[in-house]
Amino acid sequence: MQTEELRTTPLHAEHIALGARMMPFGGFDMPVQYSGIIDEHMAVREAAGLFDVSHMGEVMVTGPEALAFVQHLVTNDASKLYDGRAMYAAMCMPDGGIVDDLIVYRLNEARYLLVINASNIEKDLRWMRENNPMQAQITDISDKTALLAIQGPAATGIVRRLMHGALPDIAYYHAVEPSPDDFLGLEGVILSHTGYTGEPGLEIYCRTEDAVTIWRALLKEGAADGIKPAGLGARDTLRLESGYCLYGNDIDATTTTLEAGLGWITKLDKPDFIGAEALRRQKAAGIPRRLIGFVMEERSVPRHGYPILNEQGEEIGLVTSGTQSPLLGAGIGMGYVVNDPAYTTPGAVIAVAVREKPRRAVVKKPPFHKN
Repeated sequence: MQTEELRTTPLHAEHIALGARMMPFGGFDMPVQYSGIIDEHMAVREAAGLFDVSHMGEVMVTGPEALAFVQHLVTNDASKLYDGRAMYAAMCMPDGGIVDDLIVYRLNEARYLLVINASNIEKDLRWMRENNPMQAQITDISDKTALLAIQGPAATGIVRRLMHGALPDIAYYHAVEPSPDDFLGLEGVILSHTGYTGEPGLEIYCRTEDAVTIWRALLKEGAADGIKPAGLGARDTLRLESGYCLYGNDIDATTTTLEAGLGWITKLDKPDFIGAEALRRQKAAGIPRRLIGFVMEERSVPRHGYPILNEQGEEIGLVTSGTQSPLLGAGIGMGYVVNDPAYTTPGAVIAVAVREKPRRAVVKKPPFHKN
């Protein structure tokens, strides 16, 4: 049987030249690590790391009905956005299950940028087009757009030194569109104060043909700061230490935003969106399970699919994500459990069945590395 050929990002040759270990992810051939996951992880926590996230999908929604469409599509309230403001949101099915999580940018009143997960691009586009009674203009610009993420305490300073003009202070979940004269002579760049690591930094949207120029400039300028290219391995350990959900693991079509602890992006008092009624019913009836975070107290690493147990050894849920925290030196994880304060309250004692042996763990609210 012929396997589908993996796609590549505009930075693929850069990764090969840097000796990256590559692996399939979301239909793309992506770097999993360069110098090592722990080394790259610590570079982001202490200095700066540079990620190629050009596999992500970008969809431009335009026209006079753009806002009405976005409001109909997502759980969060896009009417609160203003030019240059971004928000985290989810798209849901009528039964409340999550189609995808995404970031929504308002570039102007008739132009919104939606950033979606790589593995969901085709599915999400189909969903958007099938649920567009407003007839907003939906344009997939993924193949024309590259995305780099520079993350860590030194990240913003590195970008600032590359600016010909002053880099304005960009508040969290805000973005600016610098002029070509201000940023490496390049058009169509968006600098966004967002990320998936729990550290300060910027995500840089650009034309695919400009990705190599920006990648090389950032690595050169950040060399004295200790910047390192970082792969998907460190991206996963960083996001898990920070308690960020990964679609396909922690959230999917079988979970709701309320179960996943994403009530803060679920505005049930705004005009109806797809899935709103189901979510209202679930909230009124009582949410049956909750996504929790936990830290292992015994030496072991939790993995996706491991059973979560109560102190009596009864199964109360399943691990959705788990790893060894480079900062804590302990196993950390997230998973769904029965919605009972005995299992969801920080400090509660649970266990994870690691290779069928119960290992003690304690419920803890992420970010794990900051409290």
